[in-house]
Amino acid sequence: METSGTIKLISIEHIKAAREKLKGVALHTPLAHNANLSDEFGCNIYLKREDLQVVRSYKLRGAYNKISSLSKEQAAKGVVCASAGNHAQGVAYSCYQLGIRGKIYMPNPTTKQKVDKVKMFGKDKVEVILAGDTYDDAYRVALEDCTKNNKVFIHPFEDEKVIEGQGTVGLEILEDLKEPIDFLFVPIGGGGLASGVGSCFRQLSPATKIIGVEPEGAPAMKESLKQGKVVTLSEIDNFVDGAAVKRVGELTFSICREALDDLLLVPEGKVCTMILRLYNEEAIVVEPAGALTISALYFYRDKIKGKNVVCVVSGGNNDIMRTSEIKERSLLYEGLKHYFIIRFPQRAGALKEFVNHVLGPADDICLFEYTKKNSRENGPALIGIELVKKDDYTGLIERMKKYQVNFEEVNSNPNLFNYFV
Repeated sequence: METSGTIKLISIEHIKAAREKLKGVALHTPLAHNANLSDEFGCNIYLKREDLQVVRSYKLRGAYNKISSLSKEQAAKGVVCASAGNHAQGVAYSCYQLGIRGKIYMPNPTTKQKVDKVKMFGKDKVEVILAGDTYDDAYRVALEDCTKNNKVFIHPFEDEKVIEGQGTVGLEILEDLKEPIDFLFVPIGGGGLASGVGSCFRQLSPATKIIGVEPEGAPAMKESLKQGKVVTLSEIDNFVDGAAVKRVGELTFSICREALDDLLLVPEGKVCTMILRLYNEEAIVVEPAGALTISALYFYRDKIKGKNVVCVVSGGNNDIMRTSEIKERSLLYEGLKHYFIIRFPQRAGALKEFVNHVLGPADDICLFEYTKKNSRENGPALIGIELVKKDDYTGLIERMKKYQVNFEEVNSNPNLFNYFV
């Protein structure tokens, strides 16, 4: 490793050695100029398409580099990992390619689609074991297996060999884009990708501003940098599952502290909006973590104008079963969907009056739950209203007040929202 000040970065020689190991295994993914985003932000935006990788994420790079570095004795005993998604697929594919047995622990709630993909990539070389209700549960069981059977644990980010493999993403970017790169946006979960790519750029393109991006609901690296030490978050939002961890690595923290110029938090709702946009406008399928860096552009608009910008699209393993949740989160974030508890007078024509006079011409009722209570003057109803424009909300509230509608906003009340929606 090479020293930069008092903090160590992964050496370029080691990253280049990892690239040699990965030849014929991991794809050299495209660095594609995106005309629509470039026009919107007034700059040159390039997408590093790791969603087109063999296992549809960059995780293969680090997993293969680590597993291929094992001694014959270690390889003969097999490897173990814990993962709920992309890392498991990278390990499984690596095990099959290298002919090494692997045991992959995944939490019980893992979707069948993810489990099946891990089995598909690993074929007869891997065994998938469902353990516990969370990743942490699966992680503990996997470590017990390693200790008991003296096997090597393949960590998703806290390992130099894994970080070296992820760093090859940076080498490819610098090879493919000959012009100076002003900004590089890289997603952060445990910090392995940011550490590898950050080490590469700090040494080969020191003028590039490296911007880490985390989901707002899982700011493990942000809080660690803020406190100057690795901290463990008590609770996180797991929606951006490819980049949502309670605790980053000690090694990745030390490297990111040196390599990053800034770290942004992006709301999960904004990520959902970007997932839908990329699919509808670009025919690009990304997972939530894969949309993080592009979503971050909206919070850096003024700084990137006229610059050369690269966004790492980290993965495309999106489950189609999540589409309704993605749309819901997007609409809520964009201010286009609102829920109310409305207490209608229990008289004929009350609902008709609401529809005819309170709703705007383009407003749509997307949810209506109402049970008439004969012993009460008012009957409560849960109503969801979808708007065409965010500004239509003001007019809707004004009309509710004008017609003396007895209402309570659910969106702004977390307890009510989580109970009803």
